[in-house]
Amino acid sequence: MGIGTGMYRRMLLSIAGRRTVERLAAKYGGKLASRFIAGDSREEALAVAADLNKRGILVTLDHLGEGIRRLEEASSYRDEYVELVRSIAKNGVLGNVSLKPTQMGLVLDAKACYGNIRSVVLEARKTRGFVRIDMEDSPYTQATIDIVRRLHAEGLTNVGTVLQAYLYRSEQDAAELTKENIRLRLVKGAYKEPASIAYQRSADVIANLRKIAGSLMSQSAYVAIGSHDDRIINWVRDFAASNGIAKDAFEFQMLYGLRMGYQEKLASEGYRVRCYVPYGVMWYPYFTRRLAEKPANLWMVVKHSWR
Repeated sequence: MGIGTGMYRRMLLSIAGRRTVERLAAKYGGKLASRFIAGDSREEALAVAADLNKRGILVTLDHLGEGIRRLEEASSYRDEYVELVRSIAKNGVLGNVSLKPTQMGLVLDAKACYGNIRSVVLEARKTRGFVRIDMEDSPYTQATIDIVRRLHAEGLTNVGTVLQAYLYRSEQDAAELTKENIRLRLVKGAYKEPASIAYQRSADVIANLRKIAGSLMSQSAYVAIGSHDDRIINWVRDFAASNGIAKDAFEFQMLYGLRMGYQEKLASEGYRVRCYVPYGVMWYPYFTRRLAEKPANLWMVVKHSWR
């Protein structure tokens, strides 16, 4: 009897949180993780981004890191992102950046975290760049939304965030944030969350994502759909076509290393496609969540296919 997707996901995320497993993965898993990671350095990531742009694919660059233990680390991440924003503009890369509040110090010092993120957003505004504040697990959901709202209130509107369809609250969050002209990325959600706040069945998560996406697209809100799931992608395509929504009025976002050929195909058909390109040495948490999202990802990594 096979393991269900939900059980597989919860089991992998539970195992991944153990220090012994993390140490083993760091020692032996780098080669496998490289499928999803553009490289250790900014220069490597920019080279990947340039190649994707040539294929008609936009990018969002992410310097990996989260859950820091010292504020000095947050300052280092801030400085790297400032340089990344400058490099994107200097090299003419068609893309933006994504960052996580916890890597900017949210857990250690909320005020310092806000200052760090604000510095990156200010730098991006100089070149009309955009910053996406990634959504992490549920203890940080409200704080992340509050950060984005505060930045918008200051006139820094070149920033948006992410909503996870497995959270019950996301439908209401989407409605409110859209009214505030805050740009959103919709994803299923990749963390382990309890049934008290999140849908546990994949079918329920997909249904909620479709519901939210349909509502936003019907309001002419520009929304990014982050998924590799054909059930979602095909639904979005059909919904857009049936409702006269232009192909460039929304975008598909997918991860570096997964379905690259399909990303290029969608772009060639006139859809806006953005590839999420992470880089850096802190790859373990990101890599684990990618494997946990669906059993097929594990096989794709082992097979190391490029499709």
